[in-house]
Amino acid sequence: MKSHTHDGILVLADISGFTAFVTATELEHGPPIVAALLEEVIRRIAPPLDILGIEGDAVFALGPDGSLVPPAALLDILRAGFEGFRTRQLELDADDSCACRVCRGVCHLRLKIVGHHGSFLRHAVAGRMQALGSDVILAHRLLKNGVAGDHDYALFTRPALDAMGMAPDDATLVPRTERYEHFGDVPCFVTTALPSAWSRSDRTDTGGARADLA
Repeated sequence: MKSHTHDGILVLADISGFTAFVTATELEHGPPIVAALLEEVIRRIAPPLDILGIEGDAVFALGPDGSLVPPAALLDILRAGFEGFRTRQLELDADDSCACRVCRGVCHLRLKIVGHHGSFLRHAVAGRMQALGSDVILAHRLLKNGVAGDHDYALFTRPALDAMGMAPDDATLVPRTERYEHFGDVPCFVTTALPSAWSRSDRTDTGGARADLA
């Protein structure tokens, strides 16, 4: 088994809102919908991001330092992920071949993306690469946050902003603090500007989204 320590960006893209639409009789319809949406997100962000695994309704990806040139290119990559999600979502919603709650509820799904920068240990187990370390744990914890509102959004930590060369006082960012056991207070910044880059009929303007997220 070989282990390598790296610094880089850790990204988790998670589909929210799906549980509310899944019932025992409709379970067979749920996984294909999630798979189709996640596959489209993956197609848009990898490469250059390295997909480390599918975790339920989420994709876990890594971008070791030097793999994104310039580092700010991450914003365009994630924007493409949001766009892919929305495009596939509209296609699935337009398919009226099934009237079950899952298929008719696909339009209510949302995508949230968490970005953190830190250290991680890449460790091969039985031929499969894993990432370990406190920053990996924190990135996953950040999926459980207190962001309010029914919006697609991206949440970045301060180290992620620093890595991208993005100023925390950017007008598209809403500062907030999340608190987790063993990590304490974690300064974060939320933006709806990435998903808002493409048209969505049920979306408020950026200012309204900021008010909901604050």
